[in-house]
Amino acid sequence: MDLRKLKTLIDLVSDSNVSELEITEAEGKVRIVKSMGVAAPVVLQQAAPVMAAPVAVAAAPVAETPVVAEAAAGHAVKSPMVGTFYRSSSPGSAPFIQIGSVVKEGDTLCIIEAMKILNEIESDKSGTVTQILCENGQAVEYGQPLFIVE
Repeated sequence: MDLRKLKTLIDLVSDSNVSELEITEAEGKVRIVKSMGVAAPVVLQQAAPVMAAPVAVAAAPVAETPVVAEAAAGHAVKSPMVGTFYRSSSPGSAPFIQIGSVVKEGDTLCIIEAMKILNEIESDKSGTVTQILCENGQAVEYGQPLFIVE
């Protein structure tokens, strides 16, 4: 397969919400799998005969969720999407909340950037923020706990 075509396919998968792409041509088969929490996708290229072993290696990425979130007391505010976590609206701004902040249902807690769109994440429960489980600029997954509110 042409290297420029392969590079274009990798860029398309990286910039989209597609997690896996497989193309079969006369010269072989290419499978691009976007790994969880990694910026660049994994590319597997095979000759015409399809072999199952190399494909199975990259087929099951495991999402890493902090163990602390499962054991923590209180209500976990979870990410409604995959994206990049930000504690403030811009790099120079103060964070929306700190540990110990009292929040009401509907208050903005953070921003998650997904596909160049900034999405404000609101509290789904009133209470006091006891834990912030993500670092600024960290990639987050769907359903990953972001905050603990008691």
